[in-house]
Amino acid sequence: MKTPFFVGISGGSGSGKTYFLKKLLSAFGPDELCLISQDNYYRPGDQQPIDGRGFMNFDLPESIDEAEYTRDLLQLRNGQPVQRLEYTFNNRSIVPAMLTYQPCPIVMVEGLFVFYYAQIAKLLDLKIFVDASDVVKIRRRIIRDNMERGCDLDDVLYRYEHHVLPSYEKYINPTKSNVDFIIPNHYDNTGMEKALEVILAYLKAKL
Repeated sequence: MKTPFFVGISGGSGSGKTYFLKKLLSAFGPDELCLISQDNYYRPGDQQPIDGRGFMNFDLPESIDEAEYTRDLLQLRNGQPVQRLEYTFNNRSIVPAMLTYQPCPIVMVEGLFVFYYAQIAKLLDLKIFVDASDVVKIRRRIIRDNMERGCDLDDVLYRYEHHVLPSYEKYINPTKSNVDFIIPNHYDNTGMEKALEVILAYLKAKL
């Protein structure tokens, strides 16, 4: 198999990356596209940075095991499968699954810091940034964290103000200047749908 085409997907928390990825995945077969997300490379809880109030901060670059993520991406690039235990964000109601990533012609690399980490950014052949307003992002974050992670409103708002937003402004937003596509996803999916048409056509041509 020839060297996979690596596509990076980033953007702030709640920007709509998951919706975009689901749309892309539905257009390809499992032997055509592989998605490997940064979310499964968080360090264990006892290794997470702690803020001034004693809360773990999952929104810093050091909260991710960058070395292991890079290693597994290189393994896929070399045509070798990767196995990784699912990260469940301390949700005890979820039994973590063993995830298997198979090398495919297209590899989607998704996460908050995939453009920030220099070694990972160098591997990417195409960089896509999903952009949304702060109001839209926090609304989506509240819904997601409540439904998927069991977080209450006060917890979500505290983390957004003290973890999510400062990290976005310092580490994530500056990477927009070095991407290939910026997808506007502020209030409806119009911009997203148009961008999907263009990007899907481009990636299909790569096959």
